[in-house]
Amino acid sequence: MDWDPDTQAMLKVAAGDKQAFAWLFDRHHASVARFAYRFVGDAARAEELTQDIFVKLYRHARSYKPTAKFKTFLFRVATNHCLNEMRRGEYRVARLTAEAPVEDDAGAVQMPGPDGDRPDQALSGRELEAAVGLALKDLSDRERAAFTMCRFEGMAYRDIADALEASEAAVKSLIHRATLAVARRLEALQAGTVPARSRA
Repeated sequence: MDWDPDTQAMLKVAAGDKQAFAWLFDRHHASVARFAYRFVGDAARAEELTQDIFVKLYRHARSYKPTAKFKTFLFRVATNHCLNEMRRGEYRVARLTAEAPVEDDAGAVQMPGPDGDRPDQALSGRELEAAVGLALKDLSDRERAAFTMCRFEGMAYRDIADALEASEAAVKSLIHRATLAVARRLEALQAGTVPARSRA
């Protein structure tokens, strides 16, 4: 069967190939780290969660079936892990404000640079990240997961539904509600009506 490279690699991982696992880790680490950050709002903790997620991926490699896309399987593991983390109640996404990470050209998660670098554009970027972060904070965990997979990872509704173990209709509803919430926050920012507490 003509499987894609990710699927082929994951099947090798299931057979105990550690080099294939390292290849998948390098290939998907940044997107998983971004996903985790949207939940905990802390870059260091997001990196810890990413490591945990890939450990789980390795341990559950034998349960992977090539009928599902590798990315769907990966984000199912990531979603379950992040949702469980949020249920512990130790982390809040309130810190997703002006310190939200940006991506470099390679897609890696980086913290914002010094204000001295293009301060006019940096301010705009920080405000945009703050608005999105604050909007995500107000979403339910499942809305945040669905929105992140759709808008930031470009995953199809069907694949998000598989990752969340929900129906496509439910996923569409989650993403619709999340999109409206984010749009309202961005409109408020553009209109200059973001509450003072949100700009702190």
